[in-house]
Amino acid sequence: MYPVPDGSGDENSIHLNELLNRLSTSSVPEKLSLPRKGAATLSVIIGFKILKGLTLLLIAFGLYHLKGKNLGVGYDSLLRLIRLDSEAGFFGPMGNWLDTISLPLKPWIVPTILIYGLFSFLEVCGLWLRSSWGAWLAIAESAFFIPIEVYELMLGFTWSIFSILIINLVIVVYLFRNRHRLFSHHR
Repeated sequence: MYPVPDGSGDENSIHLNELLNRLSTSSVPEKLSLPRKGAATLSVIIGFKILKGLTLLLIAFGLYHLKGKNLGVGYDSLLRLIRLDSEAGFFGPMGNWLDTISLPLKPWIVPTILIYGLFSFLEVCGLWLRSSWGAWLAIAESAFFIPIEVYELMLGFTWSIFSILIINLVIVVYLFRNRHRLFSHHR
């Protein structure tokens, strides 16, 4: 039992649980309350999604500036810049595919990458606000790529694809297991 600060003695003492209940039911709006703690992994996931969104936006703007030029050459230059093997796994066929794209399809490449980059920022907003829709978007988006990454690894092992697979698995498992603790389901 903890004494009430008025100094009147034991008759005004209350239990710690009762005091905590009074504090938790105070009239402070939820949006002004302190952020929930114990979500370091969630912060890392948010950081990863921000980095991915920025990367996609940079790629979209880079491809936009290559408009009218050979996309395969620009793609190979980009892969060399970020030190990825342009002939390995997923990246080699993607470069070959970019070389064969016909003119009517080229205008859809940049907007598609741009929308996907903006989608990453939508996920970040949902995760940052601790909304259940943000968690489900992140889970669905990360889970979508797992079979593709497994297929790529079956074609040939690369550390980059393996790392992306592990990251996506961690995101899916962590968010799914902790969705009730981390996210509000009544918003």
